[in-house]
Amino acid sequence: MSTSSEQALGASRERVALVRWISLMGAATDQAVARREQITLASARARLTGAQRAGLLARRRPLYGQPSLYFATAAGMKVAGESGLGQCRVSAANAAHLIACAAAAAELESSFLEHTVRSERELRRAEQELGVPLASARLGAPGAERSWHRPDLVLWPRAPRAGLPVAVEVELTVKAPRRLVEICRAWARARCVAGVLYLVSPQVERPLRRAIERALAGETVVAVPLSTLTHARDGHRVHASRASHSAAHSPRSSVA
Repeated sequence: MSTSSEQALGASRERVALVRWISLMGAATDQAVARREQITLASARARLTGAQRAGLLARRRPLYGQPSLYFATAAGMKVAGESGLGQCRVSAANAAHLIACAAAAAELESSFLEHTVRSERELRRAEQELGVPLASARLGAPGAERSWHRPDLVLWPRAPRAGLPVAVEVELTVKAPRRLVEICRAWARARCVAGVLYLVSPQVERPLRRAIERALAGETVVAVPLSTLTHARDGHRVHASRASHSAAHSPRSSVA
């Protein structure tokens, strides 16, 4: 194979891998791609633009002053082998959350090398295929009609039998107090996760901590400001790492 053919094949594989990750996440920004791939922002934009011109990605910027979101087209999802997930819908209503989740996923993947980061989309598909909860919490009192609550992201140990996964919630807006307590109680009961790491905006932190206390979920649920994960300063990263380490090493973190 000629050098030019090898380069073309490599670029194709690189592009498909990028489109597949975005398909799994739902949507991502150029900053998230740059962080995940350990490349410059200019390089990330060039890769995203190339995939967009090839018809594999589309771009929307529904929020003024916020970065654009790239998401896979139907053709892109087919090339990536992820058509079954369904195309992500990007709107002003969900853009901020999609931006935060992509940033958190990229940072977690870069920081916790012994874990793989899975999205809520991946988790939902896996649980539907297997018919069992893998990293979800069951809402509702015993005997009542119940539903499942899935986290935004999951930190999954790469090594077999290395422990249970850690659920990651990205909370930007304040939920009703009763709802927060219900979710925290559900996580406290969940036996399929080692713990739960909440990455929260400033306005969410205090109400969430009250809910954790009311739900008696302090041994399972850890709340950390989202800024500690996304800021580039080393001290912030250590703080976030300690919180995740605490959840991952709770009493139920080992597989029986």
